[in-house]
Amino acid sequence: MLKKIAISIIPKTILFKNEVLIRSIFAFHLHGKNHQCTVCGNGLKKFIEIPDGDLLCPFCGSRSRTRRLYSFLNENKLIHGNVLHFSPSRSVYRLLNKKQEITYFSTDYEDEFLADYKYDITKIPLENDYFNLIICYHILEHIEDDKSAMGELHRVLKPSGTCIIQTPFKEGNIYEDFSITTAKERLEAFGQEDHVRIYSVEGLQRRLKVNGFQTVEIKTFPANERFGFMEETVLIAEK
Repeated sequence: MLKKIAISIIPKTILFKNEVLIRSIFAFHLHGKNHQCTVCGNGLKKFIEIPDGDLLCPFCGSRSRTRRLYSFLNENKLIHGNVLHFSPSRSVYRLLNKKQEITYFSTDYEDEFLADYKYDITKIPLENDYFNLIICYHILEHIEDDKSAMGELHRVLKPSGTCIIQTPFKEGNIYEDFSITTAKERLEAFGQEDHVRIYSVEGLQRRLKVNGFQTVEIKTFPANERFGFMEETVLIAEK
C-alpha cells in the first residue's frame, strides 16, 4: 500500500533517481540467503513474482532476463570498449553507466527508459565498425523495417564484436502482418500492443544472417532457482 502511494505522488524522475534507496527501504525485510541477485548482489529470501510470471528483484527491480544478461556479460568478459545498449533496464543502466573503462551509449527512441541518446535503430548515426558490444533486448519485435535495423546493427559492430539479441519467440515461422495496425489487433496477434511480429528462433537466426551477420549462435539457458533465472533463449551474432 505504501509503495502504491509513493508511486502515485512522487514524480517519475525523482523515483528513478532514488529508486535503489526507495526499493531498499521497502524490501529490507526480504534480505536473506535463499537467493541472490546477479545485478545488485543482494541476498534475498525470495524474488517477487509479477503478473506476467517473471521474477523481480525487490532491491534493484531486475527481471530474470536482465540478471541472466548481466551474468552472461561478466562471465564472458564482454563488457569492454564501446558498448551500445538499446532501451536498457534501469538496474543495468546504472551499473554500466558508472564503468569508467567503457564508453557506454544507452539509447531509447521512445523516451520510456533511462538513456542518454535517442537513436533510430534503422539509421544509427555512428561510423562503421564502432562497437565492441551491442545489447538489443526486446527491440526488433517493435520495428517494422527490421531488415534495415539488422543491417545497421551489423554495420556498426566491430568485426571482433558481439551483438546479443533477444525477443519473444514462437514455434514455426516468423509471423508478421503489416495490415494489422491498431493496438488491439496487435495485442491479439502478437501478444503486445506495440509489437509488429513474433519471431521464431530459427527464423530470426536466418534473417540476421541474410542481413549481414556471418554467425548467429543460439543459446538456450536453463532455469536457475537461486538466481531467479527463467529458461530463455538468446542469439549471439557476430560479423
